[in-house]
Amino acid sequence: MLGCLFEIVETLVLTLIIFLVIQNFVAQPYKVQQQSMEHTLEPDQYVLVDKLTPRLDIYKRGDIVVFTPPEDWAQDDGTPFIKRVIGVGGDVIEISDGLVHVNGTALEEPYIYADQPGDPPQATTAAQDRWVVPADELFLMGDHRANSADSRSFGPVPVVNIIGRAWLRYWPMNVFGILPTPTHPELESASP
Repeated sequence: MLGCLFEIVETLVLTLIIFLVIQNFVAQPYKVQQQSMEHTLEPDQYVLVDKLTPRLDIYKRGDIVVFTPPEDWAQDDGTPFIKRVIGVGGDVIEISDGLVHVNGTALEEPYIYADQPGDPPQATTAAQDRWVVPADELFLMGDHRANSADSRSFGPVPVVNIIGRAWLRYWPMNVFGILPTPTHPELESASP
């Protein structure tokens, strides 16, 4: 009897340790609570946040990331933000004529929010129109530009504030799937 009890406790402790290692270093679930990523991600959907791969590789334009917002923008309950990487260290971000330009080239952004499918996407606006992204920082924006507190308001975000990259939408089941990351070939063809 004592041996059986010991095995149960041992299994529970091992399960807890495995869970904590996975949650803290590999992946963790995240519930979308803001409207800033509509229609890519809707409120109350769940995504799996990859915390391991970004430790081995850099974040890229188009990645969707979960991060701790700047202190002045943090919510009382500590909810992290979720946004898309628009610019990386060294990039010059400019907003003009409703478009986002990276290093002088307008981004093709099919993921930007539109009121109805087939409608034109929202124009991107900002009080400031130019930023230079420092090394080890990211310029982040929501896909629903008119409903997003992002780098247009609080500036680039240090990479150390990034919790991880959202890569899998898993709930509700009818939207289950890997989140695509745009490659932005227009930027590659504009490079010297």
